[in-house]
Amino acid sequence: MDPRTAKPSASSKAPPAVKTKASLLSNIKVFVMCHSLLQLSQLLHTSYFKSSLSTIERRYGYSSVSTGSLSSLHEVGNLLLVVFVSYLGNRVHRPRVIGMGGLLMAGSAGLLALPHFLSQPYQYNSALAEENGDMCVLNGNSSSPLRCHALNSQHALHQRVSWKLMAAAQLLFGLGSAPIQPLGISYIDDFAEPGNSALYIAILFSVSIFGPAFGYLMGSIMLRIYVDVDRIDSKAELELSPSDPRWVGAWWMGLLVSSTSLLLTSTPYFLFPRHGAAPEEVTATETDPLKGNKITLETSLISIIKMFPRHFLRLMMNPVFMLLVLSQCCFSCVISGLATFLGKYLELQFGTSAAKGSFLMGVMNLPAVAVGMLLGGVVMKKAQPSAKAIPWVSMTALSVSILLGIPLFFMGCRLQEVVGVNIHPWTDGSVLECTSNCSCLETTFNPVCGENHLEYISPCHAGCTNYTLHPAEPLRIQAYTHCRCIVGAAGLGHALPGSCGNSCSSLLLPAMILIATAGFIASLTNSPLYMLVLRCVSQEQKVFAIGVQFLLLRLLAWLPGPYLFGVVIDSACVWWKRMCSSQFGSCGYYDNDILRIRYFGVQMALKILGIFLLALAGWKVNRVKGYNLEKKGPVAV
Repeated sequence: MDPRTAKPSASSKAPPAVKTKASLLSNIKVFVMCHSLLQLSQLLHTSYFKSSLSTIERRYGYSSVSTGSLSSLHEVGNLLLVVFVSYLGNRVHRPRVIGMGGLLMAGSAGLLALPHFLSQPYQYNSALAEENGDMCVLNGNSSSPLRCHALNSQHALHQRVSWKLMAAAQLLFGLGSAPIQPLGISYIDDFAEPGNSALYIAILFSVSIFGPAFGYLMGSIMLRIYVDVDRIDSKAELELSPSDPRWVGAWWMGLLVSSTSLLLTSTPYFLFPRHGAAPEEVTATETDPLKGNKITLETSLISIIKMFPRHFLRLMMNPVFMLLVLSQCCFSCVISGLATFLGKYLELQFGTSAAKGSFLMGVMNLPAVAVGMLLGGVVMKKAQPSAKAIPWVSMTALSVSILLGIPLFFMGCRLQEVVGVNIHPWTDGSVLECTSNCSCLETTFNPVCGENHLEYISPCHAGCTNYTLHPAEPLRIQAYTHCRCIVGAAGLGHALPGSCGNSCSSLLLPAMILIATAGFIASLTNSPLYMLVLRCVSQEQKVFAIGVQFLLLRLLAWLPGPYLFGVVIDSACVWWKRMCSSQFGSCGYYDNDILRIRYFGVQMALKILGIFLLALAGWKVNRVKGYNLEKKGPVAV
């Protein structure tokens, strides 16, 4: 017997435990599970941060454009690395690179919460404060606006520093997230069993989508906790309630939770092998990445950089790839607008709290999208449709989602009547007279609802000179009394703390059902379109194509999307809070009709453009021979 053949049998008893461990970590199903949990944690963090944006606006006095830009800054960090990381592809140890990216995301998530610990306690307008401009003080000191300027100068400095810190954290998070999807999806597609690639990717996205669901649900819990709950001397929680327009929730607490989750889910990647177990029943050409990359692994970095423009240009000249990705950019831009500002839209349009809006998004919208993604992957596995069918079926589903969005243009209420905002005081001489000697500060924002059903910016603007405390809660005001601008049954009227609100709360649930149903139908197209993108390029360009796809999605959708919708929302503002002098803070009141039309109008326009580009891709695919989606070759173009 040849001694070389005898050695393996003699030593085969030695490492059974190692073999079991290696086979477990080489199993693509284990990788899919771990990658699903990492992406779930990643999306939990980003969605939680988006659910807290309106709270951060109120805490630091930012506009929607500022918070929208902050939300999209992690895309900038991602853009700096995503194409280069994707181009390296099989040339690097993909699981370890993913693990290092996850650790960087965990650190940046913790950094994002740092402004809370560096800032002074949250200050708000209160009639209970020793020195305040909330109450009407007849013949008051005219120098009070100067005092306002002195108190707010330090706040303005903290506002700028906090924004820069959060911007740096978002950039670092983007750098860490760069390798997650391109390397993870390509790893799964390379080592999945024949016929299971689409299903695994569908499972990946379906499990991952519960990250946003958990993120918004966590937001609904954390935003019910007062922001300064960690500070011993905080008494504001006894005075304010989550429904109060001045309330700020503990936005920073959820960031610490997401940071811990990212840390735990990133660690297993350092145990995975460089190459998973090769799937059976696949030709050697398709499943021999070790051989195929033998030369490329030895290629120098300079040679890689020289080849980069050629491969990039080759992808740009692929019409099917470009049309599919551009259509996805349109739909992703819509998703970015919904994910970033839907919670705020619900607050403004239906008078709900930030916590309740986050809860509804977590239990209705996102589970519907997850089920749609999973169902789309199952249909792909069972039907194995041709390339000719996918664009047209997807167009049909997306058109139905557009039709379901039309009623949303009519579901809402106008802004309640607010004196000084949509009811101007100079139209009624008595209003000017009743507050002429009150010395109200311009920076005051403490809305009250008069018994005449009109809302006032503060008790001072309603001419209120006194208040009564709640008998059971001595630090909470029950009513403002002796209000000179409000005529009551017995003379001077009274006002209740908080906004008057609107009568649209009954439309909240029907609107959410429509949005969730439209999202479910649209998400059915996610897996088919992703698989079509993977199959319209050659095998050697697949990893690079995924990177370019995510580059364009971030550059054309996720980066400008939140900023675009922030501009749309700010354009509907009719009254800005003043921090000091001519410096403006966040928006106090919006024209709900303008907001509703512009917010959904931009989404509708983007969806129509996406369907048009998808139709062009379908027309181009019809010119070539149909193919099975499990083939590894490119579409002929």
